[in-house]
Amino acid sequence: MDILQINNVSKSYTNHVALDNVSLTIPEGSIYGLLGPNGAGKTTLIRIINHITAPDSGEVIFDGHPLTQNDIVHIGYLPEERGLYKKMKVGDQAMFFAKLKGLSSKQAMTELKQWFERLEIMDWWNKKVEELSKGMAQKVQFIVTVLHRPKLLIFDEPFSGFDPINADLLTKEILRLNKEFGSTVIFSTHNMESVEALCDDITLINRSHNILSGNVNEIRQAMGKGRYRISFEGAPSQLTETLGDRIMECRFSSEHGLNKAIIRLQPDADRRDVIDIINKSVDLVTFDRALPSMNDIFIQTVEKNNQQQS
Repeated sequence: MDILQINNVSKSYTNHVALDNVSLTIPEGSIYGLLGPNGAGKTTLIRIINHITAPDSGEVIFDGHPLTQNDIVHIGYLPEERGLYKKMKVGDQAMFFAKLKGLSSKQAMTELKQWFERLEIMDWWNKKVEELSKGMAQKVQFIVTVLHRPKLLIFDEPFSGFDPINADLLTKEILRLNKEFGSTVIFSTHNMESVEALCDDITLINRSHNILSGNVNEIRQAMGKGRYRISFEGAPSQLTETLGDRIMECRFSSEHGLNKAIIRLQPDADRRDVIDIINKSVDLVTFDRALPSMNDIFIQTVEKNNQQQS
């Protein structure tokens, strides 16, 4: 079942089209990456999902029915621009937000203390927010975002400002929420390593359009077809001369005295024939599939789309 369906959503502001007929579906219980360059339309889509703004056309289906204001209690949203009241004490502010989410004072205190201990900030309960570092403040906002265990969690650049240790801690908590409580997670991020490590599926938005959607592994497999990583002893020029027009792309590097290359074969090139040909020109050491990283896919897909729209 899909927890969220975005059907032909468009949104324009004065002299600017933010979203143009965007559609995507987010499976229940998945970890979903919402990707795109700055200004692509991601934040506008997130605001529509959170019922902060309305689309000009199209519809949002949440948990099987058209999204309404009453559904927002089932959504937890951590925006990139955080907002805490600086003069309030951390514990008082956390309690305030917990009650806004519908928790009783007793429930809120129990849940908050467990979370503060998990994220190692219990010592800051009676400190003022203005005394917190950026990372500490983000931990507090993370807690109040997930405290009521919503069906859908939306994180906009959640690891911004975190050191590697705390980023890892937050990652583990997000995975726990997804696995133990079944929360669906939407990540809006520019960190493609996080996308590869965490996301099941992605949508890539560019210039207000959805230009790529699908399962992360399937996308990498499809875009890595005919792409191989090789290492060899011999001259790179011999390799390229021998392969000739059988390859579409060839990028060389070297490491510890061994030459390496990423090659992409022409669609009609036979892999076994290519291996035989390489062995006749250089001493082939390894020949493996080279799946593109999500960072490569992001750059290549956006650049290709920009060229098509120019």
